[in-house]
Amino acid sequence: MKIFKRILIVLFVLIVIAGLGIGMYGYTLYEDKLDEQPLPDKVSDIKNNTNFVSIEEVPKDYINAVVAVEDHRYYDHGAIDIIGLGRALFTNIKNGEMQEGGSTITQQVAKNLYFIEEDNVFRRKIAEMFMAIDIENNYDKDDILEMYINTIYFGDGYYGIKEACAGYLDKEPKDMTLAESTMMAGIPNAPSVYAPTVNKELCKQRKNKVISSMVEYGYISQEQADSIDQGFIDEIN
Repeated sequence: MKIFKRILIVLFVLIVIAGLGIGMYGYTLYEDKLDEQPLPDKVSDIKNNTNFVSIEEVPKDYINAVVAVEDHRYYDHGAIDIIGLGRALFTNIKNGEMQEGGSTITQQVAKNLYFIEEDNVFRRKIAEMFMAIDIENNYDKDDILEMYINTIYFGDGYYGIKEACAGYLDKEPKDMTLAESTMMAGIPNAPSVYAPTVNKELCKQRKNKVISSMVEYGYISQEQADSIDQGFIDEIN
């Protein structure tokens, strides 16, 4: 029994040491990035960009669509969604492949601001967590969503909702319809697959996923969902 207890203690110590080592591995990247450019300066750069769009300038339907499909518990959790991570891990193990990432919108903002060119995925994910905590400690949820819609990639060289709306829809973000909002919310998950200029059928499938998520989480009714047109996607060149 004493030997068994000693083995457990040793294993526990090894796990703690390994955990600390893994944490420091990502933390140093997080610190290095902040040394290069502090978070307030990075956010200031976004807001001073000529293509910056405030959250008040986009339709509420678009914001609801983004939250529904990307991070439906966004307003209920902190920088990291433990429930979401657990669900993603279970789904990936169950299906034997990486189908869900479990990243929150805040973690995606952290990646877009600092780690988009980081090749070491494991180290980047840890650093993203530290940066996401920093972001949530300094900005409110709407501010973070504003950063998200202004930094996310939509394919075809378009970064941010203003460039994407101009390129795909030939209009300002404020003029998006519900149908257009659901398409735009779906593209960033995989622009090389879901952009309307890449594959219109897959774009429509992703759009339908956004719509079903909006129904599931109470943003629109099934009747509204059934009335959403997809025809405009065929006109995008």
